[in-house]
Amino acid sequence: MHGISTHWLRHTTLNWVERYFGYGIARAYAGHTDSPGSSTTTYIKADLHDVANALSAMTNQPHRLARVADHAGTWSQVNHVASPTSE
Repeated sequence: MHGISTHWLRHTTLNWVERYFGYGIARAYAGHTDSPGSSTTTYIKADLHDVANALSAMTNQPHRLARVADHAGTWSQVNHVASPTSE
């Protein structure tokens, strides 16, 4: 497919994670947990379970580290969004 690069895939994925799970989780999902940022990023943290929840929601597949109950409200919102394969 033309116009699709690894950069585009990363950008699109991280935008989706940020939209439905928040900036802190998107930052951790991207692996930016240790890089310096603004003072706000000092207080925004996500753990491995948060990242697993986002991955599980995005792929609609269970993940052994996901804590579904942690984001019960988010799951219903995410499940109503068209997946990239259905567009």
